[in-house]
Amino acid sequence: MWRAAAARLAAVALQSNPVRAQPVASFSSSSTALGLGSLGSRGCCLKGRPAWPASRAGILRTINTATMPEINTDDLDEQQVQLLAEMCILIDENDNRIGSDTKKNCHLNENIDKGLLHRAFSVFLFNSDKKLLLQQRSDAKITFPDCFTNTCCSHPLSTSLELEENNAIGIRRAAQRRMKAELGIPMEQVPPEELLYLTRIHYKAQSNGTWGEHEIDYILFVQKDVTLNPDPNEIKSYCYVTQEELREMLDKASQNEIKITPWFKLIAETFLFKWWDNLNNLKRFIDHDKIHRM
Repeated sequence: MWRAAAARLAAVALQSNPVRAQPVASFSSSSTALGLGSLGSRGCCLKGRPAWPASRAGILRTINTATMPEINTDDLDEQQVQLLAEMCILIDENDNRIGSDTKKNCHLNENIDKGLLHRAFSVFLFNSDKKLLLQQRSDAKITFPDCFTNTCCSHPLSTSLELEENNAIGIRRAAQRRMKAELGIPMEQVPPEELLYLTRIHYKAQSNGTWGEHEIDYILFVQKDVTLNPDPNEIKSYCYVTQEELREMLDKASQNEIKITPWFKLIAETFLFKWWDNLNNLKRFIDHDKIHRM
């Protein structure tokens, strides 16, 4: 029912101008503090996500925002609260755009349970040694804080550049923007044309009783050596891992020794290692027609 309801929902477009605060912490080189144990000497861990279906004409609607739940954000991180005003892209279960709404409304479980669904992306960046760059989300994050996840996970915004659907260029621009914001990767090092769009997954997960995720997530791959300068308000730690090291992390997560985001767990258990084995031949796995329901 929550999938069917997604097609009935849209939102009022609001203006937002979030301000990015200055970093408030620093990174150190302790993998033991991350609970990774044996990864320390091998994983380089440091402390501190056919073309798109066309939008259907005439279905962009609005809903009465007075019905949206009121949530007290006084106890949340100020910088992360500012980002809640960003406008995400609302879609139906077939990834057709139906409107926009704030990041805040898109991530409230009360709205998710009514079917609210938005676009997202997950980037998997590998270096020249074929190691995967992971990040650990900061404690300040509103959803899934302190969790390890893939290189970058975020949302395209309801702006002209990121709404553009031809060859998923809007999604790829958004990924470039967020890799700069979170990881400090210079934008010229990850141009959109070098981000390979493989496929999409559709998943839903609760972070806690108030916040959660309900996304159609575009999977983007890139292999490149990049410069990193993470924002500690976004990222608690990061590390490059081999396949063996990631399997160790997944095992630790299954024993509740570390935490991993639900979307990364789903992708890792279903697709990731097959794709990883074929970094030089990924085009054979491109599937823009199917949305994998997870």
